[in-house]
Amino acid sequence: MEPDIIIVLIILTVTVIMLVLDVVRIDIVAIGCMLALGWTGILNQQEMFSGFSSNAVIAMLSVMILGRGIARTGIMDEFSKIIIRKAGTRRRNIVGLLSISTGLLSGLIQNIGAAALFLPGIMQVSRRTKISASSLIMPIGFAAILGGTLTMVGSGPLILVNDLLKTEGYDAYNLFSVTPVGIVLLLSGIAYFLLFGKNVLPKNKVGETAKTEQEKLVEKLNLPDNIRLLSLSPVSPLVGQTTEEAGLWKTYRVNLLGIGKGDDVVYAPWRETKFEGGQTLAVLGSAFDIERFSEDFQLEELTGSQLFSDDFNPNVSGFAEVIIPPGSELAGKSLREYSLRKRYAVEPVILFNKGERVEGDFSDVEIEMGDALIVYGRWAKIKELKESADFVVLTAFEVDKKEGSKTWPATGCFLFAITLAMIGFPISMAFLTGALCMVLTRVLTIGEAYEAIEWKVVFLLAGLIPLGVAMQKTGAALFLAESIMSVVVDLHPLFILLMVGVLSTLFSLFMSNVGAIVVLAPLVIGMAAIAGMDPRPLVLMAAVCAANSFILPTHQVNAFLMSSGGYCNGDYLKAGSGMTILFLAITVFMFYLFMI
Repeated sequence: MEPDIIIVLIILTVTVIMLVLDVVRIDIVAIGCMLALGWTGILNQQEMFSGFSSNAVIAMLSVMILGRGIARTGIMDEFSKIIIRKAGTRRRNIVGLLSISTGLLSGLIQNIGAAALFLPGIMQVSRRTKISASSLIMPIGFAAILGGTLTMVGSGPLILVNDLLKTEGYDAYNLFSVTPVGIVLLLSGIAYFLLFGKNVLPKNKVGETAKTEQEKLVEKLNLPDNIRLLSLSPVSPLVGQTTEEAGLWKTYRVNLLGIGKGDDVVYAPWRETKFEGGQTLAVLGSAFDIERFSEDFQLEELTGSQLFSDDFNPNVSGFAEVIIPPGSELAGKSLREYSLRKRYAVEPVILFNKGERVEGDFSDVEIEMGDALIVYGRWAKIKELKESADFVVLTAFEVDKKEGSKTWPATGCFLFAITLAMIGFPISMAFLTGALCMVLTRVLTIGEAYEAIEWKVVFLLAGLIPLGVAMQKTGAALFLAESIMSVVVDLHPLFILLMVGVLSTLFSLFMSNVGAIVVLAPLVIGMAAIAGMDPRPLVLMAAVCAANSFILPTHQVNAFLMSSGGYCNGDYLKAGSGMTILFLAITVFMFYLFMI
């Protein structure tokens, strides 16, 4: 064995151990691997940094930008509502429906594109249903990978396999030659998570369930978080009264968050606003107080997706803790004098005045420097509070920017990129063009485009790609393949199929799946000739198995989704091991029974 091959195999072994043990961040492991190949002289400087200019990395960061642009428009908010309406709030139903949708789309476009398109919708579904994103994202990511085996244009290896066969003088496959195998793989992958998802997907430990900032604030201050929508009939005694006259704060200890009628919605209405018949009221308070208020004024509670109910979900509105700093215009005045509701459309819920908690009607209490207010409102309005010199907002929040006017430009840019990829242009060039169009059409600023890139993922891929280059350059890949193949060459064809699948799986974990099929195709053709087998289905199976990359987050789709799902290497090892075995078993038997 040549020294260079030994060095590469040592670096490969150490990298695998570090990735599996998860003792340091995966991007640091990848960077260390890349530098080790340079310092040992295996790769020159240009080869060592080749990952940063690779098609995979450029495609990855381009897809992140495209995904951010699509999310900005709010398209996937509507998609999430449709999913919830069809599937309800059961995790199994949502996983099944999202997986089928993603998998089918992956058969027509590159699977990384399908994953990017669905990720914003998955996150919205997670927020709306309170289902952990980690229990949704991995199954959908695996479905995107499996969906790439539905047609001969669903993944890079399958696109490339026809060119490799033609080069060797063999006939090419048609578009749907691999579809029967792909359908079985996709359905089996979905069934795997439906049946065993609770056992293989990451779980929060007892007592360590992650809480949002809102949940922490509500728990810490014992805030009322019971928001109800009430219908005001024309005959209600409340008609014609103002909030103060009706005693909402003083008598019922209920806060009025918003009034809606038709398409007109007023948030935190001014105290002099009079109630009218046909309005919908969004009120905040305890269940007992709201029930008492409803009975006294003959109000009917609305349930389901009624008027402007979505405006009171945590993505749009919530509680904020506000301090009155020195020099504030509000200091020395009451809320009535300052007209807080009229200025900022936020509802004051609790006042901490001189260290004492004041609830109910504190409109005329004099506010002093250092006092704290708990207000409820839309994040966009709370942002205005934060930008004012009169307040210091302590609560962390993000304004959920949705610009419906950008829907058509964003959709057009995404479809344009996909079309370019489908008609034959390299996916990296196609998607980067689409990302640039997002900036040129002002869907995103260039700063927002840079912020959309998950640099940990970029360095992970850029650091591991040189390892594949080194394996091909030194002959380590060929050495491994020939060593393993020599064991099964004289055995039953089923063992040869199994070994082709295993080799393709191993190679795709540490080098691009395209690089894996390039290395394996000539070797598989030679092995088929020795064994007296038709090489075409063997090469096709190697291309299919190049997608069998589940036990480490090195596949583009898994790397792209890793941060959003909050996964570590151990999560992929746990869930991906079973999927890998299932994938190999199905693929080997399908090819053995129907294609050999």
